Amino acid sequence: MNAASASAPSGTSPPPPPATQAPAPAAPLPPLSGSARLWGTLALSAATFMNVLDTSIANVSLPAIAGDLGVSPTQGTWVITSFAVANAISVPLTGWLSQRFGQVRLFVLSVVLFVLASVLCGLAPTMPLLIAFRALQGFVAGPMIPLSQALLLSSYPRALAGVAMAAWSMTTLIAPVTGPLLGGWITDNMTWPWIFYINAPVGVLAALVTWGIFRHRESPRHALPIDSVGLGLLVVWVASMQIMLDIGKEHDWFESPLVVGCAVVAVIGFAAFMIWELGDKHPVVDLTLFKIRNFWAGAIATSFGYGVFFGNVVLLPLWLQQFMGYTATQAGEVLAPVGLLALVLSPIVGRTVTKADPRQYATISFLVFALVLWMRSRFNTQADVVTILIPTVIQGIAMAFFFIPLVTITLSEVHGPRIPSASGLSNFMRITAGAIGTSVSTTLWERRATMHHVHLVETLQQGNSTLAQTLQGLQAAGLSQQQALGQVELLLNQQAFMLAANDIFYASALIFLLLIPLIWLAHRPHASEGSAEAAAGAH
Repeated sequence: MNAASASAPSGTSPPPPPATQAPAPAAPLPPLSGSARLWGTLALSAATFMNVLDTSIANVSLPAIAGDLGVSPTQGTWVITSFAVANAISVPLTGWLSQRFGQVRLFVLSVVLFVLASVLCGLAPTMPLLIAFRALQGFVAGPMIPLSQALLLSSYPRALAGVAMAAWSMTTLIAPVTGPLLGGWITDNMTWPWIFYINAPVGVLAALVTWGIFRHRESPRHALPIDSVGLGLLVVWVASMQIMLDIGKEHDWFESPLVVGCAVVAVIGFAAFMIWELGDKHPVVDLTLFKIRNFWAGAIATSFGYGVFFGNVVLLPLWLQQFMGYTATQAGEVLAPVGLLALVLSPIVGRTVTKADPRQYATISFLVFALVLWMRSRFNTQADVVTILIPTVIQGIAMAFFFIPLVTITLSEVHGPRIPSASGLSNFMRITAGAIGTSVSTTLWERRATMHHVHLVETLQQGNSTLAQTLQGLQAAGLSQQQALGQVELLLNQQAFMLAANDIFYASALIFLLLIPLIWLAHRPHASEGSAEAAAGAH
C-alpha cells in the first residue's frame, strides 16, 4: 500500500518562460507497440513495485533491526518515518526536475540512486546511519512513481490509458501484500540487510530496460526557476516536526528543551513557509489550491484517513511480535491478505468511479475501515490467527474504495496546468500524515500501556486473591519466588500493551466515522476524461 505517489506531470506541466520556450510545441510521441510496450510496461512496473515495497517491507523487520543496532523497537520506527518524510519533501519537486532534466533521464537517475541508497541501508552499522540512508532513499524515490505513470501513459494509445493505469495500479496493490511476507521471511531466514539488498537486481534491470526503450522518447527540457527559499523552509519545518514527534516519547515531551526547540522551529518554519509561498511567483507548493472546495475537502480527508490507517499498519506487527510471540514471517503472513480483496475490487472501482458518486465510494471505505478497527479493538491476548486474519481480509474492501474515489474528488475541480501542483500537494499531505500517524500511534501506545500497567498493578495490590493464587501456581510449577514475580510482570506487560492497542484501534475507528461528513462537504464530481485518468493512477 504505498504508500508515496503523485500525479504524472506529463503533458500538464506549466509552460516555460518565453525566453526558454521552444519555437513550437513538440508533437506528441506515438504510442509504443509490440514487445517494446510490453517490456517498457514491465520495467516501469518493476521500479514502482520496488519503491512501494520499501514502504512496507521494513514494518515486520523493525524488532530485528532495532535489536541488532541496539535501540528500542519504537526508536526503530524512524526507519519508516525518515523514508516517508524525505519522500514527501521530494514529491513537489518532480515537475520542476522533470522539466529541467527530462522525464526519462530523471526516472532512470532516480532508480539508480534508489538502488545505491538501498545498498547503503543494508550496510549501515548504526541506527543514525540507517536513518540517514533511508532518508536519502526516500528523497530520491520521490519522482519514480509519478514519472512511471507519465511514461506509461505516453506508451499507450489514449483509448487504452485506463488499461495501462489499471495494470500499473496492480503493482501498487501487490507490493504492500508482498512486503510483510518477504520482509518477514528474509528477517527470519537470512539477515535484515537483505530486505534492502534485493532492490539492487530489480532496480538495475528496470533502469537498463527503461533507458533502452525510452531514451529516444525524452521530454523537452527547460531551465525553470526553483523556489529554493520555499523548499528550504519546507525541509526545516517538516523535519523539525517529525523529529519532535519521534523523540518526544523518549524525552518526556515538552519537559525536554530539545523537544520544545524542535516544536518552536517547526511552528516558526511553517509560518514563514506559508507567508513566503503565498507571495512567491514560482512557489514549490501552490497554496491557492485550498481555495478550491473539493481539493481541500478531499486532500484533508485523504491525509487524515491515510495517517490513521498507516499508524495502525505499523502498530499491528509490533504488537504481534513483541507481545503475542509471532515471528517476523508469521506477522507478515497475518498482514499479507490485506490486498486480496483490494486486487479484485480496485479495477471495478476504477471503471465505475466516474459513473457513480465517488463520495459514496469513499464513505464505504471509511465505514469498512471503522468496522475493521472496531473488530481489532476487541482482540485479547488469546486471539488466534483466524481472529486476527478476518479483519485483515475485510480491510481489502476499504483499501479498494479509498484511493481512487478520494483522488477523483480531490482533483475534480482542478484544471489544466494546476493538476500536477494539486497532485503533488495532496500527496505531500498524505505522505507526511502517514509519518505523523506512525509517530503518534506508537507514542500513544506506550503511554496508554504505562497507564494500564499502573491500573493493573493497583488492582493486584488491593488484596486481590488472584495474585496470590498465580504466584502459588507458578512456584508449585518449580519457579522461585523471584522467577514467579518476573513471570507475573511479563503477563502484566502483555495485558497492558494489549489494552493500549485496543484503545488505539477503537479511537482510530471513531476518527474514520468522524471523517465521513468531511467527504460530503465536497461537490459531486462530474465525469470527465481527465478525472478518469487521474483516478486510474490514484495509487
